[in-house]
Amino acid sequence: MAIEIKVPSPGESITQVQVAKWLVSDGEMVEKDQEVVEIDSDKASFPVTTPEDGVIKLMAAEGETVAVGAVIATITAQSGQSPKSKIENPKSKIEQAVPSQVQAPPPPPSAGSPVNLHASPLARKIIEEKHVNSADLTNAFPGKKITRKDIESFINRKKEGSAAVAFTGTREEDRKKMTTLRLKLAERLVMVKNQTAMLTTFNEINMQAALKIKEKYSESFKERYGVGFGLMSIFTKAVTIALKEFPQVNSMLDGEELVTPRYVDIGIAVSAPKGLVVPVLRNAEMMSIAEIELKIKELAGKARDSKISIDDMKGGTFTITNGGVFGSMMSTPILNPPQSAILGMHKIQERPIAVNGQVVIAPMMYVALSYDHRVIDGRESVSFLVKVKELVEDPAKMLTEGLDPVKLLLDL
Repeated sequence: MAIEIKVPSPGESITQVQVAKWLVSDGEMVEKDQEVVEIDSDKASFPVTTPEDGVIKLMAAEGETVAVGAVIATITAQSGQSPKSKIENPKSKIEQAVPSQVQAPPPPPSAGSPVNLHASPLARKIIEEKHVNSADLTNAFPGKKITRKDIESFINRKKEGSAAVAFTGTREEDRKKMTTLRLKLAERLVMVKNQTAMLTTFNEINMQAALKIKEKYSESFKERYGVGFGLMSIFTKAVTIALKEFPQVNSMLDGEELVTPRYVDIGIAVSAPKGLVVPVLRNAEMMSIAEIELKIKELAGKARDSKISIDDMKGGTFTITNGGVFGSMMSTPILNPPQSAILGMHKIQERPIAVNGQVVIAPMMYVALSYDHRVIDGRESVSFLVKVKELVEDPAKMLTEGLDPVKLLLDL
């Protein structure tokens, strides 16, 4: 009896989705809970898994738009051994013929063989079939037992990284249908430009203090928390403190009402394989630097592997985006509706600046705050950005909620 694989509902308001990419071939043996297809909705991409072992029959083409609940594949269970037992390579007849007391000598390892790799049997099989370099896998997953999902994620990342166009000198063109997610993103960006009074204010930050902290404590931080220490967490913490002083920047319009949350949900813009996504750190105002780093790592990993869910991206009261990782010196970030402000970080570059009447070379970063002028006045936007600058340039102030530690010590 064939078991149907139906498109699950990604959200209440979504009725149609797009079959983005099949991860298996028609007629292929699959395992229970194996991811077989990636689905694109207008809010997120998500994988669909198999309910049982068996042979899969594909019933929808890549790029096809289908209704939520539609059958896109069927699974036919096979008699005898399950796919998993077959994949785990039981002893061959020749091996069984060798007495148990006498061990047959192992065959010499081939180039790139995952002999010394800590991986599951299925992962080893995929490594050999796909000719994946085991040294690269060891570097990508240090100290971890590598699974089938890890291999598939690694292969997908390599494909995305090598997606350059080969120019041939001909007049040919490549055409492909835009994903549902990309179409929705385009629609939202145009809406922001047309329906908000967006302005941008700029400032620059001396990153010397923050970089010294990163250099001094990076190793001990990673040893204790198991995650690296980055500048995004410093900016996130600074933003949550500054938003307490300037709550208007954390506000948004709802019809004729101004909504000002008593919490801070920070969206972190992440470049994913299928476009920009903004996972949200909920109640970031309650998080420590370590908690922020751990959550960013979790959400960024989901985004890169196209595993980000709609729940991960719902809401958000303020967004931070970092164009500096791509080398951007300055830009005007676009609002993430219905939010009223977004902070843009940029590349750190050494520049001459004046300090106490002397010209010195310092690692400087331009920052930009785009805001909806219908909600936020110039005074609030500029003052908010100055506050963020003060906190990042003197991170010790974050311990005292932005107040001068010396003044607190002296009860002034």
